[in-house]
Amino acid sequence: MHRILRALVCVIAGLISLPSSRAATAEDIYLRELAARARQLRLAERPEWLKLLHYKPNLLLPGVHSLVDSREFFNAPNGKTDPEAELEATLAAFFSDVEETQDRQNPQCRFIARYTWLRSELAFDPARLPPRRCKRFDDWHAALNPGGLTLVFPTAFLNSPSSMYGHTLLRVDAKDQDERTRLLAYAINFAAITDETNGILFAVNGLIGTYPGEFSIMPYYLKVREYNDLENRDIWEYELNLTPEEIDRVLMHAWELGPAYFDYYFFDENCAYHLLGLLETARPDLDLTDRFRWWAVPSETVRAVVQVKGLVSHVTYRPSNATVIRFRLGPMDGAQRREVRDLGLGRIGLQDPRLLSEPVAQQAAELEVANDYVGYLRAAGRVPEAEGAARARELMLARSRLDVPASDAQPPEPEVRPDQGHGAARVAPAFGWHDGREFEELGLRPVYHDLMDPEPGYVHGAQLEFFDFALRHYEGGATEVQKFVPVDILSLAPRNDFFQPLSWKINAGWTRERQPDGTEPMVFGVNGGAGFTRSAPDAIVGEALLYAFLEGTTRVDRRIGEGYGLGAGPSVGALVDVTPQYRVNATARVDRFFLGQQDTEWRLQLQQRLTLGRQAALRLDLARQREAAQLWNDGMLSLMLYF
Repeated sequence: MHRILRALVCVIAGLISLPSSRAATAEDIYLRELAARARQLRLAERPEWLKLLHYKPNLLLPGVHSLVDSREFFNAPNGKTDPEAELEATLAAFFSDVEETQDRQNPQCRFIARYTWLRSELAFDPARLPPRRCKRFDDWHAALNPGGLTLVFPTAFLNSPSSMYGHTLLRVDAKDQDERTRLLAYAINFAAITDETNGILFAVNGLIGTYPGEFSIMPYYLKVREYNDLENRDIWEYELNLTPEEIDRVLMHAWELGPAYFDYYFFDENCAYHLLGLLETARPDLDLTDRFRWWAVPSETVRAVVQVKGLVSHVTYRPSNATVIRFRLGPMDGAQRREVRDLGLGRIGLQDPRLLSEPVAQQAAELEVANDYVGYLRAAGRVPEAEGAARARELMLARSRLDVPASDAQPPEPEVRPDQGHGAARVAPAFGWHDGREFEELGLRPVYHDLMDPEPGYVHGAQLEFFDFALRHYEGGATEVQKFVPVDILSLAPRNDFFQPLSWKINAGWTRERQPDGTEPMVFGVNGGAGFTRSAPDAIVGEALLYAFLEGTTRVDRRIGEGYGLGAGPSVGALVDVTPQYRVNATARVDRFFLGQQDTEWRLQLQQRLTLGRQAALRLDLARQREAAQLWNDGMLSLMLYF
């Protein structure tokens, strides 16, 4: 009896489930057909698929892995490492009947770039795989109204940990956009998600990938305000020559990447690298990321884009507010500059006799620059917003009463763009003498730029080096590591009556230090300091930066003092461009070690650089030095080659 009842229950259950089983079977049959066709066409091996999933070859083991680190980006459990499994799981996901809401999307919409490409390759039958309407994406796309894409490069800004060697973002240019409305466009940005403002901590955490990195889209004017106004960074815009279909592929993939995240790495998987990965989806033949296996410097990634024949159609230079102010102050004498400053700061009124005694054209020029300066002060938060707005209104009203055409003078575009400067990596064969001993040396620096490198294309007075390494061989002696400095940052930011930035420096690494017994072991040390820089553009020998620092140094090694040393002292220097090709940097520094290691050290140094071309220079370093109560001379001639 029980067996009969159990059989009846099974029959009834089977009859109830029969319609859904038939539907599932039809879907399964079509899914198997699509998967078989995809395998036959080897779609999982195609560059389009590999780029959409950001697959890269494993470093040592066979196979690939995706750079995307969020689990939700994949449909297969092993999708991060198996392109074929991910493709078939993605095809299966497209049969989902999930309805779109504000909180969720159908997989056809969530992975719209993959869906669009697979549909074109496999010719989906709409009767067997019905297409879903993607209202959220369609509304987003319509709001962007895309007509073009522009790669934007704000120049380096050492006081921002995430932008020490520049930054890149992608502007979406609307179809009806013109020069007046470009600020209303949107920008696609990739950045580490962190509130960290300490540059060293940011770099350390960025080295080990502790920050998530995410794509975001925001109004372009917000980024321009951040770069142009707040950070005083010039901006370069590289308009890309892409078809409407290629633009849509990039935007569809940007939509897919919106909820995803990558582990952010300071040197390789950074803003510049992942923006290249996004651009690669425009065309199957674009291979922009492969050359940046170990590090990706923003200016180098821009160079890679420019080098693709026909990819960049036009380049535009956007000077920062500070650059414009400096340029317009150039023709004025000292008294006129002080009037502009005092007008901007509200120290003198519009009826001041000094201003009214000037010719009308000069009054107009001073009022215009004073208004620009007020804009800078407001953006930098150096005056209350209400007070700054009122002052700007008064200046503009006074200027409007003068019957003189408004000045449209703009700083000239630099002769060398950031993508045209020297290569970020440097190798430097050298020979010289150290305390009477001759040697040969080979230096290698992966990134990026120091004060004595050729400067065109780089920020004046900025130095940012990582992993500076030198191997030295003494005649008749052994070959040894001379130095290994993972980080060396120096910012010589000139101060004047209008701008008062702080100059600073920090470096950490292993260098050789003289001991009382004459040996020179490798000692780990950290040196840092703050100071001031003044520009001397009227120097007799050429343009010069004069700087002074108060520095502190910490050393840790069992062979010095009590195993450590703590010292402090001043340093001064002059960086002089005698000619555009010939630069001199003269420095003097004193360190008094008063804890642990007991010593007074000093060093006089003269560095000279002669530029031989965009990718080569000669450098001569001469020094007189005292350490451990011993004096000696050093000299080294280097051939610096960049790539």
